[in-house]
Amino acid sequence: MSDGLIRLLDGNTFVVSEETGDIDASPTIPTGFFSFDTRFLSKWILSINDERVNALSVEEVEHFESRMVVVPTLPAPLVDIGVSDIGVSAIRDRSIGGSFTEQLTVINNESRPVDLRIRLDVDSDFADLFEIKDVRNKSGTYYTQVDGGRLRLGYRREAFRRETLVSSTVPARVDEQGLTYHVRLEPHGQWTTNLHVQALGRDGRDLRESLEGRPGRSRAQIRQDLVGWLARAPRLTCDSPTLGMTYRRSLADLSALLYAPLTAGGRAIPAAGLPWFMAIFGRDSILTSIQALPFAPDLAATTLHQLTVRQGAVLHDFREEEPGKILHELRYGETAAFEEQPHSPYYGSADSTPLFVILLDEYERWTGDATLVRSLERPGRAALHWIDEYGDIMGDGYVWYQRRNERTGLENQCWKDSWDAISFRDGRLPSLPRATCELQGYAYDAKIRGARLAREFWHDPAYADRLEREAADLKERFNRDFWIADGEYYAIALDGDGRQVDALSSNIGHLLWSGIVDESRAPKIAQHLLGPQLFSGWGVRTLGTGEGRYNPIGYHVGTVWPFDNSFIAWGLRRYGFHQEAGRIAEGIIDAAEHFDGRLPEAFGGYERTLTRYPVLYPTACSPQAWSTGTPLLLLRTMLGMEPRGEHLVARPAVPPGMGRIELLDIPGRWGRAGAVGRAHPERR
Repeated sequence: MSDGLIRLLDGNTFVVSEETGDIDASPTIPTGFFSFDTRFLSKWILSINDERVNALSVEEVEHFESRMVVVPTLPAPLVDIGVSDIGVSAIRDRSIGGSFTEQLTVINNESRPVDLRIRLDVDSDFADLFEIKDVRNKSGTYYTQVDGGRLRLGYRREAFRRETLVSSTVPARVDEQGLTYHVRLEPHGQWTTNLHVQALGRDGRDLRESLEGRPGRSRAQIRQDLVGWLARAPRLTCDSPTLGMTYRRSLADLSALLYAPLTAGGRAIPAAGLPWFMAIFGRDSILTSIQALPFAPDLAATTLHQLTVRQGAVLHDFREEEPGKILHELRYGETAAFEEQPHSPYYGSADSTPLFVILLDEYERWTGDATLVRSLERPGRAALHWIDEYGDIMGDGYVWYQRRNERTGLENQCWKDSWDAISFRDGRLPSLPRATCELQGYAYDAKIRGARLAREFWHDPAYADRLEREAADLKERFNRDFWIADGEYYAIALDGDGRQVDALSSNIGHLLWSGIVDESRAPKIAQHLLGPQLFSGWGVRTLGTGEGRYNPIGYHVGTVWPFDNSFIAWGLRRYGFHQEAGRIAEGIIDAAEHFDGRLPEAFGGYERTLTRYPVLYPTACSPQAWSTGTPLLLLRTMLGMEPRGEHLVARPAVPPGMGRIELLDIPGRWGRAGAVGRAHPERR
């Protein structure tokens, strides 16, 4: 399942190109060399004797390096001639690590000398990622300089400045549009140059160094870091080749998505996803950290620290900031710098704040790191206070959202944040404010977990008792107000008029892992989740078939999201639905095989028997952080791994198609432990 694009990634610096290695970006397609939300190369086109190149083979070596073998475009009458008759070929060996490098090798396959004109056309539009998604005219000025054999492309708008510096180890004839080499190759000879493309900030320094406080890593450093990252991860042995491949790919992709903001002291936090969301996202970083806890618990610690650094402190309508609120998104591009977008940072999510408390508690349960929990008492209390003070817009004890930034704020501020994601059965959109069901589950879970933290670490039993009373009251009211009697499931939301927004959605699965569902109603929820309206055979759809806005390739209205399914499966296991959780795990891992082990952000909700393979959502991020975390949480779910005091307890429920699963060296408060499970035949 390929979209014909090659991706290289190191944190929030990345390159997306055609399979030839060329970059020829349109204003609406996110191809190019990007760093910190700005495109530094929008054109990078190789030609040999004025002919563009075709790809013979492509090797994606690792997330940070690739190799493409290309040949000049053949004249039409010669298209059918064999590869052995092609006189000239080239190898484009490239990597990324803060900057972008390409080793270009041109080979003469003939027994006679050849004279070649090798040309690289180079340009940059310095587009902000938001300008690619929402095309607009630039407000600054461009400039180009030929600088000592190097090509310098620049963009300036007041104090905002970005530059692209292109250099070559072999001298080239440099003009304002690119680099040209005139080369004579002897019979079977070859010629090589190393090209280096550097992203610079307003002070003329390397952009990553000025924003992160450290230079970009070399290819060797990235490779060494990846080897160390994989070596520290638990060792998986399993009967399923697809699960083994997907596990390794997920760990590598998660490593690729990590970057260290300036305030992180060199520690890493996951960016949300390539290409649109290579930035800190509160919700995404928290959920990914939860998924990865049994495999890389340090991610959770860094995520918690980073989110407290920018925790809301004041009321600010444009950024939708409120005291105690956890950020939604932080950007470094031009539109954020000039407040054309509110992402400096933006706080427009209602779920990041209760999820922060959930992660804080789950991290301590897994690691035993009481020191961190005590040090974050003030941010933890502030987050819990936000739930009641600012999250409860209507004063009825529920968490609601309604944007205060009417111009550029998000209308939906739950994880399904597209404009049409929350709807009635008949497709009508509800009035604002909205209280989606999973927000209430998160708030309930945060209060229960906050009570444990208050009692055991913050030495405030009275506060713990109060939180538990509030949680119990919330659970009782929720099961009364959100339950749709004629459908026997929970409403996706309440609208501003207090009406039940009655579309059947995957949101009800999140209620299971939060624990807010009454035990008596859990069987019906499990039945819906695995029923024909929601379960496609690959996974649970975001919206049920037959609902007014259902679309199998609609972003939040019918697609299957792997991350969504991982938490639903976890919730099913919490309520004792082992086989149902296993069916979801099997479906998602089966889908991963069709994506070479890299689960995308979303794929189509078509019935499995109809398409026989999962259909990629057209603009899905890949890799995407919480999709990389999906196999990790599914492993935890299938093996039934939970911390109990100072021990790791495993209660395996491995689905039939998975065979035997053995996970060793699982880090936690117990040191290192292992878990083993074997599938048993389904009982008929």
